[in-house]
Amino acid sequence: MHFIIKASAVATLFAASAAFASGDSHGSHGNIENGKTIFMNGKGDVPACNSCHGKDGMGDDAMGTPRLAGQGYSYIVKQLEDFATDKRMDTTMFIMNTNAKGLTSEDRMDVAAYVNSLSKDLVSSDMAQVKELGNPVGVRHLGKSIVMYGATDRGITSCYSCHGYNGRGSARVYPMIGGQKYVYLTNQLKKWRDGSRANDPMGQMRAVAKNLTDEDINNVATYLTSAPRTTVGNARVPGDFPMH
Repeated sequence: MHFIIKASAVATLFAASAAFASGDSHGSHGNIENGKTIFMNGKGDVPACNSCHGKDGMGDDAMGTPRLAGQGYSYIVKQLEDFATDKRMDTTMFIMNTNAKGLTSEDRMDVAAYVNSLSKDLVSSDMAQVKELGNPVGVRHLGKSIVMYGATDRGITSCYSCHGYNGRGSARVYPMIGGQKYVYLTNQLKKWRDGSRANDPMGQMRAVAKNLTDEDINNVATYLTSAPRTTVGNARVPGDFPMH
């Protein structure tokens, strides 16, 4: 009897863990086809998302726009809702607040479902291009140290602790920052630091970013943009397993 109860408890725990690991990849509620139509063609006065984020959703360092491809469904929904309600202000292209307002709640969920369905494969920023654009570039191994271990003596917790290994994301709250565009990463970290972006849960990003120097930010972004999603010796990522 005790064995049956324990086995049942383990099974329940495993199922919960699997659901958390799979996260948004299999938990979105939007219409992917409608999301693709909006992403590719726009809707009404709202321009196509791909005009700034790229047809593959990988973002653009020259424009400072983020990679959306493979990003968590719930995270994207929240960001679009925050833009629509002005909880987050777009100070990059100055159009996201207007665009989000031009979509219905269902449209925003559909777009989130579509970008979540796009490739999660690593596509790093072209660091030669980043330099040509006039951006300082950091030291990769110094960035890795902060990403993986933080700098607790300076009040900096590891990115890993919330965003998962190499920033591959932790549904449903913390976005994928590994493989994100370098320029977007540096810009957002600076916005968290100066408080011009403040839609983070419980102020967590602002609490960390306030202790980052410009050098720290460049180092972290240099590592994250090229950080592999997989661990050494394991070609699979938790949550990417096919669901049957």
